[in-house]
Amino acid sequence: QVQLVESGGGLVQTGGSLRLSCAASGSSFTIGTMHWFRQAPGKQRELVASITSGGSTNYADSVKGRFTISRDNAENTVYLQMSNLKPEDTAVYYCNARVSVRRSAFDIYWGQGTQVTVSS
Repeated sequence: QVQLVESGGGLVQTGGSLRLSCAASGSSFTIGTMHWFRQAPGKQRELVASITSGGSTNYADSVKGRFTISRDNAENTVYLQMSNLKPEDTAVYYCNARVSVRRSAFDIYWGQGTQVTVSS
């Protein structure tokens, strides 16, 4: 059993910054690519940023230059540094990871989500 637990959300003013964390816990697992998604009220969940186990990254156009994804493989943790936040960044942010448990096939795991609210 593997769990992903996000933290770091909150309320911030326009132009402010937040750092999200997502830590994986369990035993005998290997993590592949990790992602951050977000879902605003009334909208579909969208991919925000991705990072492979080797550190290659990709970003949605809407966050390029403002958000930075990183990971600490030793700590099984992925981060999302968000700067110059805008009201349209308001959403529940979810961590997602491809995980292999005990050398089984990779499966997709989700965190419970953390709320980010940007006030204008």
